[in-house]
Amino acid sequence: MSHRSSAMVLMGIAVAGCAPARPPAAASTPKVDSAPAARTPVPVSALRPQYPSTYKRRPSAPVVIRNATILTAVGEELPRASIVFADGKVEAVGEAVSVPEGAVEIDGTGKFVTPGIIDDHSHLGVYAAPATAAEADGNEASQAVTADVWAEHSFWPQDPQIPLAIAGGVTVIQVLPGSANLIGGRTVTLRLLPARTVQELKFPGAPYGLKMACGENPKRLHAQTGPSTRMGNMAGYRRAFANAERYRRDWDRWLARPDSTPPGRDLELETLAEVLRGNILVQVHCYRADEMAQMLDLAREFGFRIRAFHHAVEGYKIADLLAAADVASSVWFDWWGIKMEALDGIPENAALLQRAGARVIIHSDSEHTIQRLNQEAGRAMYAGINAGLPVTREQAIRWITINPAWALGIDGVTGSLEPGKSADVVLWSGDPFSVYAKAERVYNEGRLVFDRNDPAHQMQTDFNLGITAPGIDP
Repeated sequence: MSHRSSAMVLMGIAVAGCAPARPPAAASTPKVDSAPAARTPVPVSALRPQYPSTYKRRPSAPVVIRNATILTAVGEELPRASIVFADGKVEAVGEAVSVPEGAVEIDGTGKFVTPGIIDDHSHLGVYAAPATAAEADGNEASQAVTADVWAEHSFWPQDPQIPLAIAGGVTVIQVLPGSANLIGGRTVTLRLLPARTVQELKFPGAPYGLKMACGENPKRLHAQTGPSTRMGNMAGYRRAFANAERYRRDWDRWLARPDSTPPGRDLELETLAEVLRGNILVQVHCYRADEMAQMLDLAREFGFRIRAFHHAVEGYKIADLLAAADVASSVWFDWWGIKMEALDGIPENAALLQRAGARVIIHSDSEHTIQRLNQEAGRAMYAGINAGLPVTREQAIRWITINPAWALGIDGVTGSLEPGKSADVVLWSGDPFSVYAKAERVYNEGRLVFDRNDPAHQMQTDFNLGITAPGIDP
């Protein structure tokens, strides 16, 4: 095992479901009496599995959808094309495809096929319905830095909002802690499926994220104890990462020679050390252009990269900087004015970012908006077109598929319809950017998890049973 791999294992590796290696075995006793006896490294809890994924794909029959318009999220849209998937993977996309024996054949005439929608900013399960105080588990607001908390430890798989998101074509979400803190904790990437535990939903191999927040939220919520200003916010980030640098050095020194008592384990600094190692992807809640520029400077100071700015209401003002830094902009279509830092939001934000070559994402941050992310992307697309900023359907579909997949570090597995990738597929009744289109069938790694015409494939949670069921319009 390489030194870096050892460090990743020891520090609670940020890869979901990656079981750490066993501690090194003791060396055999030397035959020479005068030689010192080899010492076994002290076992520590960080060497044990860190909440690994238990997700298992369910076997399903091969499927072919014929004669549909297919938006692959990697090229031009394909009219009158077919897609074949089997054993959880896309096998072929195009006009002429080979169909496996026993495949379920679906006529897609007049319909559209897209990759499953990926929402990279969700609080499902940590702010669950029915939204009483008992379900408010998304913000650990007890102090300004809570890098030690993990969103998955609050996630409730029986949240009745989950079936509604699936019915909207969503197959994968990133669940984040809220934005009360400078550093809110670890995010988790999940497949949306019926499950009993969060570990059954964890996307195997997906890196963890780190939720950070700048601006009004942390300085307002921690005004009595600090920070209470934007400069206080920045000082808080710097202090936390300076401590993490020292912590990382201590552990790296021990890893290079693990024959003595290891340093003490600090869960907060452990997460930040993994950010510095590049194993956790940084996701920053930030509205204003000037603060996003400050956060890019912070990342350069401590040698890590920001993966995405979330909300980025003023992203259009620094679109060139975001493109140059290859930082994704995960935005709303038209949420603005909810507070002062959101005052300069414009509907053309996504299109302007797209024109600058930045990586655009449309996210929800809402249990309601997640049900119609296809429409939000459509609205943003048409706002650009109406302003003379041409955006094609194939570009817009990337905003809710392959681009968020990149932000989550899973674009090599899902997010586009390419042979060998996960069969995360949605069959739409019409153009997915129309308000009239509905998801008819949703496949998650080849498994039919939603069929608008078959109640047997419309997920219900235990919470709903005997109370009410989510409404699925025909």
